Amino acid sequence: MARRSLTAVVLSLITVLGFALPAHAVTLEQKLAALSRFTQPTSASAADWRAAWQNQAAWADYAFDWSTDLCSSSPDQPLGFDFRMPCRRHDFGYRNYKDVSQFPANKSRIDDAFYYDMKQVCSKYSGVSKSTCNGLAWTYYQAVKEFGSLVVTDEQIQQVQRQAELDAQSADA
Repeated sequence: MARRSLTAVVLSLITVLGFALPAHAVTLEQKLAALSRFTQPTSASAADWRAAWQNQAAWADYAFDWSTDLCSSSPDQPLGFDFRMPCRRHDFGYRNYKDVSQFPANKSRIDDAFYYDMKQVCSKYSGVSKSTCNGLAWTYYQAVKEFGSLVVTDEQIQQVQRQAELDAQSADA
C-alpha cells in the first residue's frame, strides 16, 4: 500500500513538474535553422516569416526577439510606400542573429532580404510610382548595407550633442 502511494506521489510530482517546465528545449542549431529559414531573400522565406510573426506564441520555445523600431530613424512609409513589414523582418534578423553572436556572417543576407521585401512592396505599383518606390528601396538598402552594423550608444549620442552645443556657444561668442 505504501509503495502504491509513493508511486502515485512520484507520478503526480512528475506531472506537475512536466507542466511547469518548457515542453521543448530548442538547440542553437534549431534556432539558427529557423533564423536562416526566416531571413532569405525569397517569397517563401518572407511568407514563412510573416506566418511566424502572426503566430509568435507558436515560436515561444525559440525565444525570438520580435521587437522592432520599424525603419529606425527613417520614415516607415516614405512618400506613402509602406516599408513597415520589410523593416520588421529586417529588425528580426538583426536582433536575433546578434543575440546568438552570428550577426556579421549573416548581415549581408538579412540586408538582401530587406531589399527583396521592399521590391515586393514596389511591385504593386506601376510607372513613375514604381520607379520612385524602387529608388527609395535602393536608398534604404544602401543605407543598411553601409550603416546597419554601426553600434552607437546613447552616451555617444549625448557626447556629440554636448560637443555641438559647445561649438554653437563658441561660435556665438
